[in-house]
Amino acid sequence: MLKKMLDKDRKRLKRKIHIRKNISGTAARPRMTVTRSNRSLSVQIIDDTRGHTLASASTLEKELRSIKVNVAGAAKLGEIVGKRLLEKDIKSVVFDRNGYLYHGIVKALADGTRKAGVEF
Repeated sequence: MLKKMLDKDRKRLKRKIHIRKNISGTAARPRMTVTRSNRSLSVQIIDDTRGHTLASASTLEKELRSIKVNVAGAAKLGEIVGKRLLEKDIKSVVFDRNGYLYHGIVKALADGTRKAGVEF
């Protein structure tokens, strides 16, 4: 069982490195990265040229703790992230799925952000 979990993590990290070779965020088009676990879901908007986080949202925040980590909750978190981005005049981002497969929760988060008006 442990070996299977380690192999799964190793494969995700390999995908992550492969993706990050080609993706970089700028001030005009920052990188939106997703981190997910069984208990929480986090999104950061990062300007890689300066190394600053421009915006973030997480289910660990006090006012967002009621959001569950499922497809519906991810869509809701995506809309919240989209609103925070539009408040800071960020209209387009580069999506970094962080090695996770673009399916289920990660896809719902991206669709929720697009629904709020942010372009990928």
